[in-house]
Amino acid sequence: MSLRIALYTVSALLLGAHFLRAGNLVMVALCIAAPLLFLWRQRWSLIFLQLLAYGAAATWIAVAAQLVQLRQQSGQPWTAAAVILGTVALLTLLAGLLLNSDAMRERYTSGQAPKGKG
Repeated sequence: MSLRIALYTVSALLLGAHFLRAGNLVMVALCIAAPLLFLWRQRWSLIFLQLLAYGAAATWIAVAAQLVQLRQQSGQPWTAAAVILGTVALLTLLAGLLLNSDAMRERYTSGQAPKGKG
């Protein structure tokens, strides 16, 4: 479980670094703060973190597409950038998907008491 949280945190920090380079300090703060939602052991926080990861993966894909297009137009090599950003997007997507495991869902309950059999 800690590996899942660590992968998510690394993904959030990478996205924060992207926004820092762009000068968007509000998004940097949100990226840094997002993993703190793991402290709330509620189902809504886990779902919200998953949605953030999926949105981050989409952001990386959009950034990769823009960068590839820009480099192609200027005649610069673009394959390394595409591979790197594609890998980051896949890792971010994986971080979100891993939050949907049984272990994570058991830890992050809906706040209701478990129902007994019978």
